[in-house]
Amino acid sequence: MAAKPEYRDRPDVEVALLDALVDRGDDGMTVLELRAAVDADIDAIEEALSALKADSLITVENGDHVRVHPHDRVVPDPDAPEEEPQDGLVGVIRDRLGL
Repeated sequence: MAAKPEYRDRPDVEVALLDALVDRGDDGMTVLELRAAVDADIDAIEEALSALKADSLITVENGDHVRVHPHDRVVPDPDAPEEEPQDGLVGVIRDRLGL
C-alpha cells in the first residue's frame, strides 16, 4: 500500500519512507529496517525523517527500540476505491469540472 496521493509530491526519499511505513502498518519500523527498505544513504534517510517529523507525518516511539510510525492521515483507507492516475492536462480539467 502506498501513502495517500496528497503526500506523494515530496522528495523521493520521503515518499519511499512513507510508503515503507504505510506498508508496515501499526508495527512501525526501526531506522535500520527503513534503511534496508529504502534505497538511499543514511544521511538522506536522516534528513527525510527529520523533514517528515517536522511536518507531523510520522511519529517516533521510544521503547526498547526506537520505532517510526506513519501518522494516521498519511495512511489511505483500505476500503476506499483507488484513484485512477490523472492523464495530464485533460485529466486535471476533467477533475476540476467534475466529469
